[in-house]
Amino acid sequence: MKRIVPFLILASIWRIAYPQVHTPYIEPCPCLMKVDARLKAICGKLVVQENRQRPNKNLVKIPFIFARRPGQDSTKNIVLYTGGGPGYATIITGDSLRYNSERFSFGGFIFFDQRGTKNATPSLDCEGIDDAIRNAYRFNQSKDSLIRIAVTNCRRKFIKQGVDLSAYNTIESAADISDLKKVLRIDSLTLFGVSYSGGLMLTVARNHPKGIKSLLLNSPLPGYVKYEEHALFNHDEALNALFDRVEKDPAQNKMYPDLKQRFRKYFTEISGRQFVILYQEKEGVPAYRVKYSKNELLDAIFNNLNNSAYQTVPGIIDDIVQGHHEQHVTDVLNGKYAGNKSISYGMRLSVYCSEQIAYSDILRVREQDKIVPWLSAYPFNNPDHKICDCWKVSPEPSYVKTPVYSQIPALISAGELDPWTRPFYNRLINEPCRTPGYCL
Repeated sequence: MKRIVPFLILASIWRIAYPQVHTPYIEPCPCLMKVDARLKAICGKLVVQENRQRPNKNLVKIPFIFARRPGQDSTKNIVLYTGGGPGYATIITGDSLRYNSERFSFGGFIFFDQRGTKNATPSLDCEGIDDAIRNAYRFNQSKDSLIRIAVTNCRRKFIKQGVDLSAYNTIESAADISDLKKVLRIDSLTLFGVSYSGGLMLTVARNHPKGIKSLLLNSPLPGYVKYEEHALFNHDEALNALFDRVEKDPAQNKMYPDLKQRFRKYFTEISGRQFVILYQEKEGVPAYRVKYSKNELLDAIFNNLNNSAYQTVPGIIDDIVQGHHEQHVTDVLNGKYAGNKSISYGMRLSVYCSEQIAYSDILRVREQDKIVPWLSAYPFNNPDHKICDCWKVSPEPSYVKTPVYSQIPALISAGELDPWTRPFYNRLINEPCRTPGYCL
């Protein structure tokens, strides 16, 4: 179920002034996805300054697709969508945009990538990170150490190319959206964001409110929270929502009695332990021994904890606490060995390191381990303080950690079982200073 907040009164108190040394423009390019010939479409790349705070010769190129049905206004009632992550591509090459898509029910639709992602120039891909993860399992080496080496090498590559890694952040991405709106001469724009991009749309509402008609925020992560300091609590809350469902369902409760208690007891007891599995990367290749811990077992659970797959999770937990790990760990390892081809790790690092890690207290992050010991030391996010020490980007200005106030209406939804972006954030966005303990 999604929690729906029908209307949000948010007010813009921030205005960002940038030196005007570059006029944004559109560079035409082939569409990155198939577009129905009956649609009127513009495919191109928005060309803007890399760093508006410290202008130089560097430009970035960000792909977009603007499509509408004939007769639909090209200036009003347009929806702009950009993906979450941060670091995920919005335009998925190979997908198609159909004439009868519900996206065009009310007007035109824009797919807009974010600077630094797969389709953009430059793309902040860090190819060595997936290899580091695979090699850590293959050779029983420290995954954290290998990832930090890969991150350091990736940073060195981009610095050598003259890329300003501190310019890949939410403030600049919000300005990109504003510039696209201006270049396309759009008067009325609805912003559609998911997870991280929900927070990005809030930043647009704060910094560039002119012409923004409304916000559609699906499981938004507001940038002003200190995510790292309560991420394990988010995961625990999502699990509790699942356990409540199991307890209230007579059939499942009979099949999986005392599931919550058994889960907590088992995962607390195996903290610090290592297990071994015989793993085969692919057919025709000899299997070899791979070490794993409770982290991979928790991955098996959280990878499936969503509104579409949640019915399988009680069985997964029951299997694991009975010691039946093999199939579930194999599934997790298959995913890790496959890697993630749709994310640009460098973009993700620049955003998280400058906006989350820079403002998170590492002692508070670790304090969560004492309160939810069954989840202790679980790596809920791939950027952490040590990795960000390797990436070395400047913190964003402190105002990014203050609530957003705006008069732009918003529709907000969230998944009850989402372990990363909890419904709590919806309430926080809606009434930040009425949330107990948030505002002084």
